[in-house]
Amino acid sequence: MNPSRLFILRPVATVLTMIAILLAGAVAYRQLPVSALPQVDYPTIQVVTFYPGAGPDVMTSSITAPLERQFGQMPGLNQMTSASSGGSSVITLQFSLEINLDVAEQEVQAAMNAAATFLPRDLPTPPVYNKVNPADAPILTLALTSATLPLPQVRDLAETRFAQKISQLSGVGLVSISGGQRPAVRIQANPRALAAYGLTLEDLRSVVAAANVNQAKGGFDGPRRASIINATDQLFAGKDYEALIIAYRNGAPVHLSDVADVIDDVENTKQAAWMNDMPAVIVNIQRQPGTNVIEVVDRVKRLLPQLQGTRDFSFSADIIRHGDPGCSCSTLADRDLRHDASHGIQPEQLDLDGVDHLDRVRRG
Repeated sequence: MNPSRLFILRPVATVLTMIAILLAGAVAYRQLPVSALPQVDYPTIQVVTFYPGAGPDVMTSSITAPLERQFGQMPGLNQMTSASSGGSSVITLQFSLEINLDVAEQEVQAAMNAAATFLPRDLPTPPVYNKVNPADAPILTLALTSATLPLPQVRDLAETRFAQKISQLSGVGLVSISGGQRPAVRIQANPRALAAYGLTLEDLRSVVAAANVNQAKGGFDGPRRASIINATDQLFAGKDYEALIIAYRNGAPVHLSDVADVIDDVENTKQAAWMNDMPAVIVNIQRQPGTNVIEVVDRVKRLLPQLQGTRDFSFSADIIRHGDPGCSCSTLADRDLRHDASHGIQPEQLDLDGVDHLDRVRRG
């Protein structure tokens, strides 16, 4: 029997079948997820450790080397690379393809626990690890600027409120913040004044460290009532440090302001981010695996005008990059003050009427 005979005898049914196939294909095409790279969980894990104030040689000997010795004992490890710089250590672990990524994470965590005894005791935070996936590139990059608020306050609002609102959207996997400046108190010691009072930098350090603690104070336990002592010992402003007593000389107290200059500044003055010529806070948004890039971007764009219309968010948000593979985009990353590179990126302002298209980025 000729297979074509059935379609020749029933031309109307054949036409309707072809139309149905075309409609099904058009609907299915619109449901296809958009991604620059396929969703693949490569068995690769990155371990990052921060040790402020340490040089590359100290990071290599006290942080990277102990961790590498423990990681080298893990089964299924194919390649291990590390990079030690001032204040940070990055170790990348690549496992064989037959190793499950969840199993590799457990092995990395066990190795980090075993290496904890060999790490410096004054390490601010323990090493952290995360999976490295090429499909986890940011789908949207925002620049937060304000003409009225100082940059440390803009970063604080971005971390405590703005990022949390964005993270609540469906399909958003991670919101990371870079650039900006964290507030800090800087104590600039005067060596001559210290020598005149017979003091050293260690004396200064121990007094400042002991005065700025937040620990349990104890309590009172009576026959009818028990009370907990609640006292705040933390110091948050430079003027609070100036009154600290370092030592006593000739019966008179020596205050911190007598041997050092205390100023309210930022943690790191060498790094910042700009949008054009204005300091900014950069927010990178990453999607969850399996979600549609365009849908997640549209959700974020619809939320931004609502956030900017509230009183708490007194700053503007500009889109400087998005992950639509069909659009030419430009990335504005953190800029180090040691490298005087100028960027001429001029992003378009957000569409306040919520139109359903992706903002383009122009190069000025």
